[in-house]
Amino acid sequence: MAQGMNQEKPPDGKNPHNNQTGNGKFSESMTPRVNGMSLHMGGYPIKKFLFVSKESVSGDLAWRLQLEGHRVKVYISNPDDADVYDGFVEKVKVWEPEVDWADVIVFDDVGFGVQADQLRQRGKLVIGGSEYTDQLEDDREFGQAELKKHDINTLRWWQFDDYDKAIEFIKAHPSRYVFKPSGSAPKSLLFIGQEEDGRDLLELFQNNKQIWRQRAPHFVLQRYVSGVEVAVGAYFNGHDFLYPININFEHKRIFPGNLGPFTGEMGTLMYWSTPNNLFREILLPMHSALKASRYVGYVDINCIVNARGIYPLEFTCRFGYPTIHIQLEGIEMPIGEFLHRMANGEDFQIDTKRGFQLGVRLLLPTYFSQEPHTELVRTYRDLAISFKTRPTIEGIHIEDIKKVDDVWRVAGTSGCVLVVTGSGATVEEARRVAYGRAQNVLVPNIFYRTDIGMTWSNDRDRLHTWGYLR
Repeated sequence: MAQGMNQEKPPDGKNPHNNQTGNGKFSESMTPRVNGMSLHMGGYPIKKFLFVSKESVSGDLAWRLQLEGHRVKVYISNPDDADVYDGFVEKVKVWEPEVDWADVIVFDDVGFGVQADQLRQRGKLVIGGSEYTDQLEDDREFGQAELKKHDINTLRWWQFDDYDKAIEFIKAHPSRYVFKPSGSAPKSLLFIGQEEDGRDLLELFQNNKQIWRQRAPHFVLQRYVSGVEVAVGAYFNGHDFLYPININFEHKRIFPGNLGPFTGEMGTLMYWSTPNNLFREILLPMHSALKASRYVGYVDINCIVNARGIYPLEFTCRFGYPTIHIQLEGIEMPIGEFLHRMANGEDFQIDTKRGFQLGVRLLLPTYFSQEPHTELVRTYRDLAISFKTRPTIEGIHIEDIKKVDDVWRVAGTSGCVLVVTGSGATVEEARRVAYGRAQNVLVPNIFYRTDIGMTWSNDRDRLHTWGYLR
């Protein structure tokens, strides 16, 4: 039975916080704890980590490395994120001069594959993409072709760079399709057709083609298939997978009930598992290609599965956000040791919790602002993040915030403030812990999905019936 299938009776789920009112200050006298243990090195040598980012996404990981005693520097190229993580970690304005200083260089997003490959050739320890894995994620056509090349089942798809030709195609081949922008186009434009003859997508194309030619010039039409959406992921150390693997269920739409626009991710349910049929059929066949590219980091393939088969949708060849925050809830070994040993190509078992981990992303209305210098952004910038009870960092993961005089405040422009996480022997227990922590946060007009993990019992039954979790 997979590790995450443990359904022991949960404890009483009492709120671990005491009844003192918190003002948002995190006193240095508090003993910080992550994953239930004091944040100290535990005998592992102190290392120097350099994070290289396009935008503010991995500050929580960098901060927790620093709390463990490691030295950390962070580079963020996006000027709109200039104040994000102030007070938490040391930031640098140029990253290249810091390469020789660092023991481990972390590229936390796609788009750095060429630089990562060059640094690996120089003998540097690098976590992050390669030129090959960047293309897997960015170029949907290439990703699907690679899946097919490695004898992995794929849905039928068609690549387009002309909306008029796509309209002609749908008229000639009426069916239900998914519209997926390629390359650097906003993924939020993704549209899942609802009509079996494709007429809803035809209507959108005819009314929006002039605009979308500018914003999404390259795109894919993929045949729609119904089933359970599930992702299988694992860490790769440059030559082999590290175990256990990670099974996760993302919730991408912004509102409960899967309503509203797609986001990067609003929350996720996950568990760590021994290799199962899902992993063996979808991710394991990519082993040789990942090894040839010397990739180091997390790789994840999102799928639709049903009784007829597994249909991979897309690659993630980097840390996922907020996936990494939720994984930190479940990884019990020191994070610095985990990252350094992986970057060093070592084979080891990741020490993880049994049961389930669940995470929820907390947002502000500025998330809906498309421009960084609007009145809406100015309204929420610098607001304090307070807590109903005495603050603790356990299960609280930072996103676009900063620390001023020990008070956490809103920073940047994204509106992504915190990720709260919880663990439990059952999904319901993990939900109680995570949402109890979310309800402890005080920021005006904060919002989040309240239904993360609620479809688990139905999804579990179907996946077990089809044999994919065995």
